[in-house]
Amino acid sequence: MPSSASLLKIDHPAAATARICVFSPLGPLTVTATEEAIVSLDWGGKPEQNRAATPLLAEAARQLAAYFADGKTRFHLPLAPKGSDFQRAVWEFMLAIPAGKTRTYGEAAAAIGGAARSDARAVGAACGANPIPVIIPCHRILAAGGEAGGYSGMGGLETKRWLLRHEGAFVPPLQNDLFGAA
Repeated sequence: MPSSASLLKIDHPAAATARICVFSPLGPLTVTATEEAIVSLDWGGKPEQNRAATPLLAEAARQLAAYFADGKTRFHLPLAPKGSDFQRAVWEFMLAIPAGKTRTYGEAAAAIGGAARSDARAVGAACGANPIPVIIPCHRILAAGGEAGGYSGMGGLETKRWLLRHEGAFVPPLQNDLFGAA
């Protein structure tokens, strides 16, 4: 585990109450939140979703705009993604990786420990289940040997490579996408 203090809210929030559409170089992104925390970031969206923007969503939009402007902005938002204890441990690990740096699926598995300490594939599955990509930076996890691995977000590996390049990180060479897109 990256630290003893959790970066993710432990309690599972009530149903999402508001959404905001944020425009990015990758296309529109929709951020969904309860009154207390961000619960998802989805690819796509429409500006009319912004009518019920809360102060939390406005701050998320501001931080995303800053990130897309400089590639180094660290997000400081309350997050409450739904997932298993293992998935949440992987997401905690990802949150500790600074912009411009990468780790491997195997390094994540070893850091998390327990029965999954040697199961890089389980880490990959947790990355693919990440409901708040970009903010929880699953794009910073690579396969062994410097290959990209996979990326379940819209655009697949091209999006992963764009995010890594934007942050000034090592960008893996082209390969086939593990999630089906080339």
